[in-house]
Amino acid sequence: MLVEDNNKIVNRYISMAILFKVFVIALIFVVTGIAYYSGEKEPALNTKETLGQFDGVEIEAVVQSPSLQKTPLQIICLFEYEEGDIFNSPPALPKEKNGLVHVDLALNGLITDLRKSNQFEGKWLETLLITPPKNTIAAEKLMLIGLGPRRDFKPEIMRMVGVVGMREALRIKVESYSHASDLKDAGIDSSTGEVAGLVIKGALEAYKTQKNLFKQDASETLTVIKIALLTGQAFFEASREGIKSALLDY
Repeated sequence: MLVEDNNKIVNRYISMAILFKVFVIALIFVVTGIAYYSGEKEPALNTKETLGQFDGVEIEAVVQSPSLQKTPLQIICLFEYEEGDIFNSPPALPKEKNGLVHVDLALNGLITDLRKSNQFEGKWLETLLITPPKNTIAAEKLMLIGLGPRRDFKPEIMRMVGVVGMREALRIKVESYSHASDLKDAGIDSSTGEVAGLVIKGALEAYKTQKNLFKQDASETLTVIKIALLTGQAFFEASREGIKSALLDY
């Protein structure tokens, strides 16, 4: 009788253990499902979000390659040339996710040719304005902005890149422009949110300066009413938060 009672107790504990395992497995599936459907998937290409505005200038984050973005002016950023730098993955992003590679291939290697020949050296804040041939990239104009030597890179320099981008956009009188920092494409492990925020801060500082000059009859009419900051799918959320944080200062 005692043996039978012990067997019953053992069987009961085995049954409880099995039920507990089933519960744990089910809970894992539920938690995983909630995480999956709560927005942790990467956003789709061409996802857009307006994050705010300053003095009539709308700020937008867009998941898009600079080769496909339809805009009056597309800005991309490049370091001083090193052989194969944007193609060597890692540290550069793989070809299918690399915006710099997309632009270069769409332009039939023009960007690489300009860099290799030192027609565009990539010195810090050097600029070059290109009118893309038809049926290449979607932008009407393409501006290269230099970042200097990659070994000297610090996120803080992106504020001045933002300043230059806005001043150039105002100079050529476009109503909107898109900015792609392209640091991940070039293999720089930078803080995406910090960089995005610094670019927007610089752009808005430049706009404020020009607006002040306009009020003193020392500037032509300001044309820019929208900035789109481009980001890869994996970096959209960080870019979004960095821009929103920067806009708190305005």
